[in-house]
Amino acid sequence: MAKRTKRLKKGAESLKKEIEEHFLKLEKDVKENRIEVGKYHVKEIEKSLIKALELKMEALNIKDDSLEKYKIRLEKLKRVLEGD
Repeated sequence: MAKRTKRLKKGAESLKKEIEEHFLKLEKDVKENRIEVGKYHVKEIEKSLIKALELKMEALNIKDDSLEKYKIRLEKLKRVLEGD
């Protein structure tokens, strides 16, 4: 069981790094006014990466506020892309 927990923790940290990389790309797309590419990054972060991180955190029974921070940050960038 310890091996599985260690693997889940390592996977969660890896997902956090990948989410940050996509946020950097998304922020660059917003600055360069590349709406369609930015929307791709939003979907990738929202539907794939954050969901996977949530599942890993639930499996580890960890309460981490980084998920909420990612969601708030993503919502702000989505509003910018939508022109609000």
